Amino acid sequence: MTRAYSESYLSDAKDTLSQCFDYMINDCGFDADWAASLFLSSGYAVQFERGNPGVLAGMSGAELAKAIVRKTYMSRSLPALRYGDGLSPEYWAGWALAEYQWFSGRRFKDIFDHIKLSEVILLYSVFHEMDISKFIETMEARCSMPLPESRLKRLRESRGLSQSELAKVSGVKLRNIQMYEQRVNDIDRAQAQTVYKLARVIGCTIEDLLENPMTN
Repeated sequence: MTRAYSESYLSDAKDTLSQCFDYMINDCGFDADWAASLFLSSGYAVQFERGNPGVLAGMSGAELAKAIVRKTYMSRSLPALRYGDGLSPEYWAGWALAEYQWFSGRRFKDIFDHIKLSEVILLYSVFHEMDISKFIETMEARCSMPLPESRLKRLRESRGLSQSELAKVSGVKLRNIQMYEQRVNDIDRAQAQTVYKLARVIGCTIEDLLENPMTN
């Protein structure tokens, strides 16, 4: 597999993400899953995935956290960094997730769809003394499982759209939308134009609607 960025950046990437989550959760008091949501919505998760050196190694984890909050909260002030020992479950979760994302090439968005950051933190007691390969194996199994609901249905409902409304605005037949949501038809094999029309109305990327974006 071709990695998004060189392994030479991996150590810095792990240090940055681990301190970022540790600082956001333990110093700033953010809920773990809200911290993950801000990471995604700020756009820094995508920059991380793409191997932007300025994000991976050009700032500390606390600086990344502050950049994330500035992008999403604007004027919210944050406390000074507490220099901990780097051994908190939250720190480990960021460290392990950075390794897994680099190894798998999955988007953080897809990872957090399958397992919440709060759940990863709970894995600390099981995996923190094991070789990272054991964590990666567990994450691969978890992230390969189909989601309970199709991505199309989840995103449509999150936008407050009915199937009929989506069909009318997008120009995609109602029956086709129903078949994709029920997974009777595979949206991953739909015509690109069809998926584009749905994504445009919902306000997401085409990849967000695919059930198995890693194989496309």
